[in-house]
Amino acid sequence: MRNPFLACAAVALTAAVLASCGSSADGNDPEAAGAQRPAASGPSVPGPSATTPAAPAPPAAPATEEPAVPGPSAPAATAEGPKTPSDEITPATGTFTKKQKEYLEDRVPKGMDPAAVLQTGQETCDKLRYLVKADRDTAVGAIATQEIPDAPAAVAGLCPQHQDLVDEAAYAYVDGTHAGKTLRPGVYRSASPTTSCSWQITGAGGKELASGTSDTGKSRKITIPKSARTFTSTGCYAWLAEGAKG
Repeated sequence: MRNPFLACAAVALTAAVLASCGSSADGNDPEAAGAQRPAASGPSVPGPSATTPAAPAPPAAPATEEPAVPGPSAPAATAEGPKTPSDEITPATGTFTKKQKEYLEDRVPKGMDPAAVLQTGQETCDKLRYLVKADRDTAVGAIATQEIPDAPAAVAGLCPQHQDLVDEAAYAYVDGTHAGKTLRPGVYRSASPTTSCSWQITGAGGKELASGTSDTGKSRKITIPKSARTFTSTGCYAWLAEGAKG
């Protein structure tokens, strides 16, 4: 289930994505240090027809610095198909830093502009930077649910300061049914649950050990015991392990 916080942010922040990719990084961010982002060209936007009077333009909305939250503009780097050899990965203009070249290695489909793939990774880092400031649990949940796709690779290659988020997400349970060896006993908290959050824990023979619902949209805590055999969650987005740091 798509997180409502990210859905609202996507609507409010879409207009800022290109501006944030070029200017949101400051001197304190590792991914910004020494990075020279090649210019990404796009299709031109046609003006009004010469025979049709142009409608008055509405007042321009003030620009925001937060990155947009929708999915990447370029295909996923893990897409099937031949990849461009590393020695042929060059930008149309400018240069790639060593860190950027390492991230792009074996990630650029043949025929694709490597700058587009790089931009996707940089947008991922921008989204995580924004989400961490707004709500850390939502950032971890977005990685666990893959609502921000390809986050582990982007973090490892472009913004390693967020590695703790990736490590914590590895211990999370997203909505669905988990059973067998995937179950880890412990205390978990729900990250950005909906108002229709429900869960159930069963033991041997399908015996119910615990269950509950929440219609408040606020985080809840549960304990998965060693005797648990299945854990089912619906509408809770993701459950994060208490104290898990990877």
